[in-house]
Amino acid sequence: MARTKEFDPDAALQAALELFWERGYEATSMADLTGHLGIGRASLYATFGGKHELFLKALDRYRENTDAKLLAELSQPGAALPTVRAVVRRFADEAVREQRHRGCLITNTATELATRDPDAARRVRASWDTLETLTAGALARAQAQGELAPEKDPRALARLLLTVMQGMRVIGKAGDDPRRVTDAADLALSLLG
Repeated sequence: MARTKEFDPDAALQAALELFWERGYEATSMADLTGHLGIGRASLYATFGGKHELFLKALDRYRENTDAKLLAELSQPGAALPTVRAVVRRFADEAVREQRHRGCLITNTATELATRDPDAARRVRASWDTLETLTAGALARAQAQGELAPEKDPRALARLLLTVMQGMRVIGKAGDDPRRVTDAADLALSLLG
């Protein structure tokens, strides 16, 4: 008869996500994980695989949560341009205030691992693809509704906004001057008309 797990795998995954988000992948040891999750090494390996597999699962969880929030924001009916502006402003606000120390797990992963970890890089690209696609869709709706000039390219604007939003997160994490973030957001939004 198989032993029943003595911990909640969902809660353990969330706790691992928080720890990786706080410390980063490299700075989080297996001892840190087992201590923080309150489970033994054997249970961690049996449930999640090794540290790398657990990190990827935590990154997937983070992406699911953030992608769902973006989908809800950028797909709402009605005027689309104010929604895009609100998302960019939220990213700027989070960069200088709410996530200043932890940053964004996707952006952190891009800067820490993407050049040497193909699995992490694929997840980063998938997250950015989602953000770009949702933003381009909202901008295309804005254009169809007469909120965005017909000569504007929604996909190119979405790529610009993606680059600005991710850059704001990197700059915001360093935290030396919030105007770098807010000025970049203002200038990028001015291109929308």
